[in-house]
Amino acid sequence: QGQLVESGGGLVQSGGSLRLSCAASQTIFAVVYMGWYRQAPGKERELVAQITGGGTTYYSDSVKGRFTISRDNTKNTMYLQMNSLKAEDTAVYYCYAQLNLGTTRSWGQGTQVTVSS
Repeated sequence: QGQLVESGGGLVQSGGSLRLSCAASQTIFAVVYMGWYRQAPGKERELVAQITGGGTTYYSDSVKGRFTISRDNTKNTMYLQMNSLKAEDTAVYYCYAQLNLGTTRSWGQGTQVTVSS
């Protein structure tokens, strides 16, 4: 999958929306696991959402019903649509890609999301 580059972060008011993108420099067609973690200051890193090559998704309870993860293999890009944002969603969001279980994950550099209340 090569390098991963996130984009789409920024400052948004509570209740607003953002769409994060994670673009891979190589094909993601064979990549089984892709997802998003986030880390807020002073808090542990949290798995937010994951999507498999077959389209199976996972969401943490904190974002379920508000966030939607998707991937477009033709564009080598994964997305995280974030709606109804809350102040507690403020964090640096990191995307990852993992070819399969037991293989090393590739990580993006992170993108800051700040939600003002």
